[in-house]
Amino acid sequence: MTTLINESLAGALPAVREFISRPKQLFIGGRWVDAVSGKTFETHDPATGQVLTTVAHGETADIDKAVTAARKAFEGEWRLWTPAQRQRLLFRASETIRARADEFAQLESLDNGKSAAVALAVDVAWTAEIFAYYAGWATKIEGRTITPSVPWIPGSQWHAYTLREPIGVCGQIIPWNFPLVMAAFKIPAALACGNTIVLKPAEQTPLTALLLAEVLAEAGLPDGVLNVVTGFGDAGAAIAAHDDVDKVGFTGSTEVGKLILNAAGGNLKKVSLELGGKSPQIVYADADMDVAVPGTASGFLFNHGQTCTSGTRLLVEDRIFDEFTQGVAEVAKSSKIGPGMDPATQVGPLVSQVQQNRVTGYIEQGLADGARALAGGQRHAGTGYYVEPTVLVDVQNTFSVYREEIFGPVVVATPFNAEEGPRTAANDTMFGLAASIWTRDISKAHLTAREIQAGNVWINCHNAFDSALPFGGYKQSGWGRELGEGAIDLYTQTKTVNVAL
Repeated sequence: MTTLINESLAGALPAVREFISRPKQLFIGGRWVDAVSGKTFETHDPATGQVLTTVAHGETADIDKAVTAARKAFEGEWRLWTPAQRQRLLFRASETIRARADEFAQLESLDNGKSAAVALAVDVAWTAEIFAYYAGWATKIEGRTITPSVPWIPGSQWHAYTLREPIGVCGQIIPWNFPLVMAAFKIPAALACGNTIVLKPAEQTPLTALLLAEVLAEAGLPDGVLNVVTGFGDAGAAIAAHDDVDKVGFTGSTEVGKLILNAAGGNLKKVSLELGGKSPQIVYADADMDVAVPGTASGFLFNHGQTCTSGTRLLVEDRIFDEFTQGVAEVAKSSKIGPGMDPATQVGPLVSQVQQNRVTGYIEQGLADGARALAGGQRHAGTGYYVEPTVLVDVQNTFSVYREEIFGPVVVATPFNAEEGPRTAANDTMFGLAASIWTRDISKAHLTAREIQAGNVWINCHNAFDSALPFGGYKQSGWGRELGEGAIDLYTQTKTVNVAL
């Protein structure tokens, strides 16, 4: 495998340069191995379009090997580990991630395009915290005792209890927008419960998943407990369809989620899905403008709009609509565009040219349909996969920019009347992942939150996550809840034991 050292790496840490220069193999059964086919693929720096390195191209045969290794580990040494042992391992991993935070942040920036400074402060810090959070859960997964009646056996006495047991081999498929954090949403919860894993990172962003596998191996994870297969959609499809995979956890688009669900039907494996969104940000006229203008702008610009919870539908009370949208447009126009390795960058490149073309195609269609751009509206000049932060008004709810997930720095703004309220417009979508409400009236905020069909509702903020708060969607935004105790439910199954005394 070859590495093309280019200007992208000029400011990178020696450890990052060394990691990128090494062969990028699959991690199966505790060993670094080439793909069965011997094939590789390239991963690129979105800021320049240049090749960073080449990565092993895993396919169905590699998934078979990884599942076999995971099954062997699940039925072997790993099954004998105590909860306290699993806890200590996850704590060690958390501390190592913190110690190597700059490495992870730069690697995430180079592979994904996001700001290294933001990746350090948010992605890496949160990843370490999630590992620590689920380390604490490892020793707190409990069953219950129950007193049965069994009335059709008079005079009988019983001792009944439940056990929370691991599901088994878990296939985990993660997206490219938050590669490290999405791995952290899935891996530590599954390990805390005693499962084994086959992880398939997105082909656009495989690097931090490989570094994470290295960290967990060094922390003492037994061979085969975590397996990482880098590859394309066929590898993910092989995980979903595999008869020896007991559970699939997928984060990605709603369209692919439906394919995952269909493929998983062969052995009726358990499935959890965190899918797309078209999240409303509802702004009442009594909102604090000094907070709401930059807050809603951040709601659709964070991570360059490549966020499933991105607040891409701005619903503003009509009597402040023009003033408010102009304010948001000014924030968008003044945002500094640049590479993620530049500390001053506020909006970086999209992950790939394919994504850049997708986003600009939506903008062009929206303008053709009759929308008007208060800010942005086109590609950003120069090399790299940049799109100008874009604010569109004069948008109808039939436009594709209003209805479909764009996954870029684009927001559509529409007014609502205070008497009619925002409920109808807010819920006018097949998605139901997130929403935010901006108002000084706390009663109005809570009443509106009740009306919104979404799994996550924020008040006077957007994208305010925490490891202890359940995360997931309504409607076609997914099944199940990650983070918090909800993830323990995803990765355990209940066994009932009833004893006749």
